[in-house]
Amino acid sequence: MKLLLPGIALSIAPMAVGAQVVESGKVEAQPAPAAFFTGKVSLKRLTSAVAPGQAGTALVMFEKGARSHWHVHPAGQTLYVTEGCGWTQEEGGRVHRICAGDVVYVAPGVRHWHGASSDSAMTHLAISEVLNGGNVDWAEAVDDDQYRGPSF
Repeated sequence: MKLLLPGIALSIAPMAVGAQVVESGKVEAQPAPAAFFTGKVSLKRLTSAVAPGQAGTALVMFEKGARSHWHVHPAGQTLYVTEGCGWTQEEGGRVHRICAGDVVYVAPGVRHWHGASSDSAMTHLAISEVLNGGNVDWAEAVDDDQYRGPSF
């Protein structure tokens, strides 16, 4: 299933001068779709891909224990953790702890998940590129055994 997180995009009309400032507080957080996340997750869709560009951005806020489902980004994704700590895992790999200031690059086609740790909320800026009209292919939920996380 391909989607661009519908209903959450900020509508910005193109300006003749080619730039627009969106003031703080003008973009409200929306609940992330429960079909693709476990736990309480909110997101602010900051930008959408506008041709010829291909990247969109969102601020994603995970409460403790919340996480994405398994998914793939056909054109890749970059995450910049802005607050708290969380976990991310590539399928078949180990769970990695990620905290404020860390950057995660997920190559195109890599199946993975990410979210808050069990003891900390986590917020990240997600930069996802669009390929063939979509930026993510969602799969099944990360179950509690998969999520149990590393011991530190």
